[in-house]
Amino acid sequence: MTTPAKTKRRTKSRSRKAARYWSAKATQESHALALDEGVFTWSDPKRIARSLKRSALQSRQRKAEPYRSALSMLVFYINRAGKNLPASRRRILERAKTELRRQFGRDRAARSTRSGVKS
Repeated sequence: MTTPAKTKRRTKSRSRKAARYWSAKATQESHALALDEGVFTWSDPKRIARSLKRSALQSRQRKAEPYRSALSMLVFYINRAGKNLPASRRRILERAKTELRRQFGRDRAARSTRSGVKS
């Protein structure tokens, strides 16, 4: 009897998997906003929002308006963390989103009066 031929293991599986996560590369190499070190680990939502706003206003490499760039960076971080983000950290970052809207003058009250619909 002959033994079945051994199949080769794929050696590229690890490199293919790493190449799949474009978001990791974007996090490490993006220079769209020059963020303060550890900005997403801070415990004060107002401080986080203030830092994101300052970075967005100072940046010359962003493609969108400062508000959208700052909010996009925050949402990108929250989405990238996914299930690994503790509930306490998520609450702080969600409050930072609200604070960022307020600092840019785009809070919900301002939006509802601009569209002519009251909530």
